[in-house]
Amino acid sequence: MKLGIYGYIKQFLRDPKSTGSITPSNEELSELVTEAARLSEMGTVVELGPGTGVFTEKILEKKNPETLFFAIEINPEFCEATKSRCPSATVYRDSAENMRKYLEQHGADSCDCIISSLPWAVFDHGTQDKLLDVIWNVLKPGGRMITFSYSVSMMVPNARRFRSILRNKFTSVVKSKTVWSNFPPAFVYSAEK
Repeated sequence: MKLGIYGYIKQFLRDPKSTGSITPSNEELSELVTEAARLSEMGTVVELGPGTGVFTEKILEKKNPETLFFAIEINPEFCEATKSRCPSATVYRDSAENMRKYLEQHGADSCDCIISSLPWAVFDHGTQDKLLDVIWNVLKPGGRMITFSYSVSMMVPNARRFRSILRNKFTSVVKSKTVWSNFPPAFVYSAEK
């Protein structure tokens, strides 16, 4: 099942709080996210909210062949779109808060890297806190969370709150350049535990 741009827009209009954007990320943002993740060095990688599989495709290209990798997507149509785009990827249809369950199914109790496309700016405070606690608890010491935010969303109080929580929770948080070619323009956060 391939979701074109109109299918993506339909998903956004149906549930903007779980989709977060009207269009999928572009090639330049995908490159920036996956480069920040240093995938060839990671033994265990989890992707949260792969959408249509734009980042998933890049992760599969760049990760080490021995790396344990799976994705978790709550939206059933996006889940199927990612599986269709990346048939070799393991994609679970579930909430990101159940990440530990899937790590344990694969014989792991923690991971080296989490790549998140979750729409942090639209999540309420409780959801932000709950998901960041799950991420923090499954990351190994020295582990990294890579996520991105839209430049325009920094006017939204929940986006500013998320940035503040990241800086308070993680040892190091680095913000990338803005990818102006993405719609909407976006930048990447690299947060290290």
